[in-house]
Amino acid sequence: MEEADSKYPLLPSEREDVLEDCNLWTRTEKRKWLCTLFIGTSALYASRTSVPLLVPAIALERKWSKTNSGTVLSSFFWGYTLTQVIGGYLSDRIGGHKVILTAAVGWSLFTFCMPDIIRLFSAQETSVNFIVIMRILHGAFQGVHFPSMSSLTSRHLAEKERTSFFSILTSGSAIGTLFTGTFGSYLLDYYGWPAVFYVIGTIGVVWTLVLRKIALALERRKAVINSVPCKLHSSLRVKDNIPVPWIRLFQRSEFWSCVIGHACQNNCFFLLLSWLPTYFHDTFPEAKGWVVNMVPWLFCIPSTFLGKWLSEKLIAHGHSITYTRKVIEVICLGSQALGLILIGQTKDYYWALICMTLSISATGFHNNAIIVNPQDLAPQHSGSVFGLMNTVGAVPGFMGVYLAGYILETTNSWVAVFQTTAAINMFGCVVFLVFGSGNAIV
Repeated sequence: MEEADSKYPLLPSEREDVLEDCNLWTRTEKRKWLCTLFIGTSALYASRTSVPLLVPAIALERKWSKTNSGTVLSSFFWGYTLTQVIGGYLSDRIGGHKVILTAAVGWSLFTFCMPDIIRLFSAQETSVNFIVIMRILHGAFQGVHFPSMSSLTSRHLAEKERTSFFSILTSGSAIGTLFTGTFGSYLLDYYGWPAVFYVIGTIGVVWTLVLRKIALALERRKAVINSVPCKLHSSLRVKDNIPVPWIRLFQRSEFWSCVIGHACQNNCFFLLLSWLPTYFHDTFPEAKGWVVNMVPWLFCIPSTFLGKWLSEKLIAHGHSITYTRKVIEVICLGSQALGLILIGQTKDYYWALICMTLSISATGFHNNAIIVNPQDLAPQHSGSVFGLMNTVGAVPGFMGVYLAGYILETTNSWVAVFQTTAAINMFGCVVFLVFGSGNAIV
């Protein structure tokens, strides 16, 4: 065997292709991981959106002000911001499945224990402060999920499969939000708000057990590959230890346009995610909770697949990745801004629901543009790059959500909140349209 290797040596590019093929998932593994990560993303978002759904009921019981509610809602994103980069970095080094599993144990248990956490203190100020700390930790555990998923899929999927695979996984966020809005609303109406936390927390714990089984199978597969006495494999294993070229990334406008565009879209998404139930509760108190918490998110699912289909069509017709990413992102940010502007001009419940649906469902296009852009810009470091992008993107999560609560407390004006958000969206749209790219820069 050694004589054959020396007689017919592989070129460096051929050796890398062989090693890459060893790491790629089989068709069966793809299906298992697609289903598992999709369900996990759904459970993650069900956990994340439980507090926004329940804040009106909890605030009424605990006598919270709008500022208190805004602080509790936004505090999740303080922790969410802190773990993005470290989550991507660890995933690139030790494997995304390990990071996802460890974090899932944390956020599942926090969700399950949230009713006891909320009721632990009777004094309002002490209670709010303690809940804020717990929400920060909850956000920290969830912050590693998407960077880890980006790293995991980049490592085990062929380049042409990554975009569609990852966009399907991110659509699980709509399913999770939809689950909370429908079944969570039912539990809230008939069993009280603690039941929502208990059910969603239990789902998260069960999912971690399933993920552990799938992850162990992946570890056994890696052990088999690593045990093969192959000089080729050992000589190229150093590929995992390539440092992230942050300085080169920071010097490129393509990278910053991706980060800024994501931050602007996240500002809109997190604001609607956090304040949507409160908006309809305050503006249209007669509206059924399950309707307003279900309909807007229901359309996220087809819009994600529509964005995927449109992306594939544009590429198939010869358009570049750069052109495709820009078109899809402009549809997202522009549609969201339009819906926000229109919702501020109507007092009709049905028109408000339509406008809100337009703004929220447009997120599906974002899942096929900027969300997958780190895999375009830095294929070898997508987990780390996604983590930094999501770190900056999470900043509007706590600043924007808290600021919205402050504006509502002082002016009671939803129009001011929506118009400010629409303007931020258009800024991000222009930046990505001018400087965005779908080509690798490192």
